[in-house]
Amino acid sequence: MTGIGTRAARGLLAAAVVALTLPAFAQNAPQAPAGVFQPEVGQPGKDVVWVPTPPELVERMLDMAKVTAADTVIDLGSGDGRIAIAAAKRGARTRGIEYNPNMVELSRKNAAAVGMGDKVEFIRGDIFEYDFSRATVITMYLLPGLNMKLRPKLLDMKSGTRIVSHAFNMEDWEPDATAEVEFRNAYLWIVPAKVGGEWRLTHRAGSGEETVDVSLEQKFQKLAGKARRGGVDAVITDGKLAGELVRFSYTDAGGVTREYAGRVSGDRIDGTTKLQSGATVPFTAVRKRAD
Repeated sequence: MTGIGTRAARGLLAAAVVALTLPAFAQNAPQAPAGVFQPEVGQPGKDVVWVPTPPELVERMLDMAKVTAADTVIDLGSGDGRIAIAAAKRGARTRGIEYNPNMVELSRKNAAAVGMGDKVEFIRGDIFEYDFSRATVITMYLLPGLNMKLRPKLLDMKSGTRIVSHAFNMEDWEPDATAEVEFRNAYLWIVPAKVGGEWRLTHRAGSGEETVDVSLEQKFQKLAGKARRGGVDAVITDGKLAGELVRFSYTDAGGVTREYAGRVSGDRIDGTTKLQSGATVPFTAVRKRAD
């Protein structure tokens, strides 16, 4: 698009998506009795216009996040409450954060109408000021710029937290999974543990112990770097994080590929690796501190 910057182009794309969406929703929107608040598709809000997520996509988003009764789900910009209510039906502790007080009240009525009034909480608040750090699942249908504004806060959440977005991604933080329902996209991210830096890895080898110094370079859930064993460096390959789960490999000077898979817990990784003999042995990696 000549003369239009990347940010502006994204804004035009978002506007086009909304414009194409409005007629279909407006045509099927139920009519409320006079004097009763009824949201209108496309009505302006604090940061976005209101366009509801179709029920089929709501369920797919919750499926992608594997929502269960063990989860705490927070829906950012909860609108009429449909995503939060659907999560509550799965037994999750659920809260919707919505700036428009009329939408908050409507959400509460919608929850009560399906017997979920005491299972889900709706709060009037600003999603950029609200503390959602205790959530295990975040759901949202915002615009690209808002996703990016939230991204630093999302990346600081506990590793393993699942984030699901309707329609819009988070630029170079690539999703861990995508889905499409009737030409509408949903994206899933799993907040990765922070493992960038220097590690000392040890595991049993024969009757003794082997030590490998590992230097990891992290970009979101992707890992690169090098491993030094016996004074020889090798390039880290296939490095990937899925929340607290980490895996990587390297090929040593003898042409043997060594694979590691483990779980991150702060400054420690515990897992297993396969030796040249074929035996699988446990390993421990400890983060090295600067002198």
